Amino acid sequence: MKVSVVIPAFNEERLLPLTIQSVRQAAESFVKRGWDYEIIVCDNNSTDGTSQIAAGLGVKVVFEPVNHIAKARNTGARSACGDWLIFIDADSQPSADLFDDVADAILSGKVIAGGATVRLDNVPKSALIVNQFWNFISVTMKWMAGSFIFCRADVFRTIGGFNEELFVSEEIDLSKRIKKLAKSMKMKVVILTSHPLITSGRKVYLYKKREYFWFILKTLFLFGATIKDRESCNIWYDGKR
Repeated sequence: MKVSVVIPAFNEERLLPLTIQSVRQAAESFVKRGWDYEIIVCDNNSTDGTSQIAAGLGVKVVFEPVNHIAKARNTGARSACGDWLIFIDADSQPSADLFDDVADAILSGKVIAGGATVRLDNVPKSALIVNQFWNFISVTMKWMAGSFIFCRADVFRTIGGFNEELFVSEEIDLSKRIKKLAKSMKMKVVILTSHPLITSGRKVYLYKKREYFWFILKTLFLFGATIKDRESCNIWYDGKR
């Protein structure tokens, strides 16, 4: 068994080293089972030292020139040779316990994909409430958070990967398509809850609440058209770190 961990990264020189270190430590859970793994960083047209840092840490680096998270994940996946893919954001730290849970789900033989609940790091109580609301939705709807997705490689390729027409919510779209396939295969999509993924809460401080509110309002008013418009999704693409 081989697992490919894909990390899309746009101007992530500050947090990427910790993420790679965390992935390596967590992946010891796979090694103990006799599995192999690889780490792939997809540099999504960074203007800082993301590629150099990743290469210096001894991981595989690929390049996606179009600054687009769905494209970056797909580009990373195309270079992967694992039986399973794990997508992790460059500002997140998985634990060995979480990877143990992933391995158990894989070995059950009943799961084709899954995600995990998330815990924002160092954020105020109001953000934690939103965080918990997302976790509730994620578990209830079996929607995988973009910061942590695991999937059988053949399944990912069968459904065509992430939808490159979308600039945000591509993980929800992927979740819906995988759930539909899982049902036809009499398999499952799971959301792991025992060991949440720790992920950066930096966006809470980088942007004002009204910016998020305006995006949500505009998305509702335009019936979701904003998620296909890069300019409307500036919060995710302006490179603030």
